[in-house]
Amino acid sequence: MRPRTRAELAKVLARKEISEEAIAEVLDRYDEVGIIDDAAFARAWVASRHHGRGLARRALANELRQRGVDAEVAGEALDSIDDEGEAAAARALVDRKLRTATGPPDAVFRRLVGMLARKGYPAGVAIRAVKDALADRDAEAAEFADQIDADALADETGEPT
Repeated sequence: MRPRTRAELAKVLARKEISEEAIAEVLDRYDEVGIIDDAAFARAWVASRHHGRGLARRALANELRQRGVDAEVAGEALDSIDDEGEAAAARALVDRKLRTATGPPDAVFRRLVGMLARKGYPAGVAIRAVKDALADRDAEAAEFADQIDADALADETGEPT
């Protein structure tokens, strides 16, 4: 089993039809003795999912919110990922996927940018990572990458870069 947040435990106990007072009492006691620590959970979750699955801050924030972690606690945990770290993780994902990618450069570009978008990367980060990786791949991909204006494409999406 993985560690659980206070909200997750409260939900499980409520499903078992335990009274609200008893749930609050048990969870407060767990807080006191350190069995439940949402901040430690959030830090571990962010480290694990960012390094293991390559998820970006936006996707991690959503996952923490779904698990009932307070926005402030989640924000503190997400601060451990800086812009350079996020860009490096995006590039590593692209490099790994690019080894087995087939097809014309424009199709590969779309697939890889889409993959990064599903992992929560902002458009500018995703486009730049894929463009740089394609430029390093081969002559045809480099020629295609030279034609891409990453800033203009990111501006078209309306997302912050």
